[in-house]
Amino acid sequence: MTAMTDDSRRRLAALADALAGEPGVQLPGEGGSRGFGSGALKAGGSIVAMSVDGALVLKLPRARVQALVAAGAGTPFRNGRGAAMREWIALGPDDAADLDLARESLAFVRDA
Repeated sequence: MTAMTDDSRRRLAALADALAGEPGVQLPGEGGSRGFGSGALKAGGSIVAMSVDGALVLKLPRARVQALVAAGAGTPFRNGRGAAMREWIALGPDDAADLDLARESLAFVRDA
């Protein structure tokens, strides 16, 4: 396991701790499933945040993802075939905005 992977898992755990009391939030590992997304932070069964290949990944509106990428806050998250997912961002290493962005993601997922 790389330090980067450890860091993204640490960041996800910090978000889970901070959002644990929010209504409808499912913490990573809850629910007993073992498939894709089983280790993700969810709301209403939809993924809010996850750790993938050493990156903290959040679901946000397409325009917000584009703005964050343009500002250098992260990169488009790519699926297993390499295609960019329009509503997903892999955040950069600076975790100062993680909680604010996770709250945005939670609101976006709830509204979907």
